[in-house]
Amino acid sequence: MTRRILKSIRHYVADENGAVTVDWVVLVSAIIGLAIPIIALIYKGMDVSAANIDTTLSAISIVTN
Repeated sequence: MTRRILKSIRHYVADENGAVTVDWVVLVSAIIGLAIPIIALIYKGMDVSAANIDTTLSAISIVTN
């Protein structure tokens, strides 16, 4: 019984699946951490562009005969 427990512990310590998961979690959180400020900048720029488009389209008059 003691050998089985020791074998289980050795197998658990040698298993690297958890390390790969941690790598992926760190990578994904870094991507999200960089994406949030970029999205905020794009959103702010699109807000200004949308206001400019709205002003331009409001100033256009359509002449019908």
